[in-house]
Amino acid sequence: MSTAELIVVGVASALAMLAKSATGLGYPLIAIPILAPLIGIETAVAAITLPNAAANMLVGWRTRHARSEARDVFVLSATSAAGAVAGTFVLVSAPERPLLIVLAAAVLLFVVRSLWFGDITVPAEAARRASPAVGLVSGVMQGAVGVSGPIIGSWLYAYRLPRDAYIFALSVLFLIAGLAQISSLASIGAYDSDRLIAAAIGFGPVLAMLPIGERLRARLSGSQFDRVVLGLLAAAGVTLVVRAFTG
Repeated sequence: MSTAELIVVGVASALAMLAKSATGLGYPLIAIPILAPLIGIETAVAAITLPNAAANMLVGWRTRHARSEARDVFVLSATSAAGAVAGTFVLVSAPERPLLIVLAAAVLLFVVRSLWFGDITVPAEAARRASPAVGLVSGVMQGAVGVSGPIIGSWLYAYRLPRDAYIFALSVLFLIAGLAQISSLASIGAYDSDRLIAAAIGFGPVLAMLPIGERLRARLSGSQFDRVVLGLLAAAGVTLVVRAFTG
């Protein structure tokens, strides 16, 4: 991997971590589209898994004070893991495009509904009953197309959790999914020397941007934070549409 490519890896990781530490979302969403045209989608995905896991671990640790305000994290994690196993069978038996289109449509409709007709709120009891199914669907999509963030991000947003509780819950869920993904990639020998070097380059910006993102989060008002989160979810939906029709 050339020096210029490694510089882009560092820049992509910095921008992604800024979004991640400020909102709980955005690391793969931002990093992969920047890197994929330059180093290829498979290399981009593999290279960002390790710094992304570190990002989720750090952000989750820094927001652990809000863990008592988060809800359904254990259930969502457990059913998502089970769904990921099922999703591997979907991966080999179902075409990717329809799955991506359905996922993108659901996320974009959620964003439009929230922006134009007021925020969607899920009552605690309804959330408790539905969270196993949401976790399962999220896991299936992760296993089938490698994407679960838009589902979990939208679902937890509808909980209307306090800001740090939302970020803590997202970070824990993404960390668990990320560790499973890392194990799968390692088992098939996906981490060659170039990808490990790129991952190592990504760690520096993760550490550097963490406090900057936290300061940005503190400066955002509640409504501004909501708009940024919805903007990232909308970007995720658009990215899924592009992926569906361009491969």
